[in-house]
Formats: sequence, structure tokens, C-alpha cells
Amino acid sequence: MRHNRAINHLGRQSGHRKAMLANLASSLVLNKQVETTVAKAKALRMYVEPLITKSKEDTTHSRRIVFSYLKQKEAVSELFRVIAPKIADRPGGYTRIVRTGFRVGDAADMAIIQLVDFAEAAAAPEKEVKKTATRRGGSKKAAAEGGETPAKKTVSRKANSPKAANENVTKAAPAARKVVAPRKSGNA
Repeated sequence: MRHNRAINHLGRQSGHRKAMLANLASSLVLNKQVETTVAKAKALRMYVEPLITKSKEDTTHSRRIVFSYLKQKEAVSELFRVIAPKIADRPGGYTRIVRTGFRVGDAADMAIIQLVDFAEAAAAPEKEVKKTATRRGGSKKAAAEGGETPAKKTVSRKANSPKAANENVTKAAPAARKVVAPRKSGNA
């Protein structure tokens, strides 16, 4: 039973827990989202939201208080310069926890914790994949621009099937097949 247990100790000593939450909070501020377990994400939300509220007031005192929690100068400056102006009118609820499923190794419940106003920025931009050669051959436009056109193949789809490939092997080189004697079964 919980019995008035205010924070999740996460199975760690207090020094390790504080260092882990400071590192997670700094990563959240710098990257705008972090993938971790659900329990750590909930503990991180309780840790980082008061710091974000504190960053709304840009004074030396509030910067020093936030630095005592985050312990990274880059994260503190990012929080006060970039994040604070964007969340200035939001009354709370700066983070969002999205469950992503279970971890492969130990089936731990995983989640992504992200800053709400930066959800689009945190999503990795999809890289456009440039198509190389297709089975149909190149276009005349690509050849005119100096690009090489792939050689056209006049092979039917039936010839590409595994069954047709097997027949071609047996017809092409029947002497090249190695005959393997059947294994003896039992203890004989």
C-alpha cells in the first residue's frame, strides 16, 4: 500500500534518483521529448513542471533555483530563452505522456514524455527517400539530363517465380547437383 508515499522512489537511492531525474529533465528541455518508462515519465513530470513554471519569471534567483535542479547551463538557457516565452500564457500542463507499448527486453511499459507546445518540433522530420532504379527502366527525361537509365529486362513475371527458378536450375545443370545419401534413423 502507498500510505501517503508522495513520490515514486523508482527503486533507487535518493542521490541516484535525483541525478537521473536531472539528466532526464535536461534531455527533455534540450530535445523537447524523451522516451522512457511510464513510471520515470510520471516522476519526471512532477520534477520538471515546477521548473517550467519557475522559468516564466526570468530573474537571477529563478535561474539559480532551476540550475540547482537541472545542473546543465545549456538546458537552463534553453528553458529561459526558448521554452518560457512560448508557454508564457499556459496555466500548467506543460508536458504530455504518450504510451508507446512494451520494451522488448523486459516488457516494461514505455512512454514518450514531450513538451506540449513543442510536439511538432520534437517529431523527427521524415527524410525524403530518393528512389534509385525501378524495374521498368528510366524515363527519357532522366536520360536527357545526363542520368543513367537502367538496362531494361525482358523477363516475364513467371520466370521470376521461385518455381521457375528451380526448374531453370534443374534443366541447366542436372550433373551439377550433388546427391546426398539419406541419414540413418534410430540407434543402428
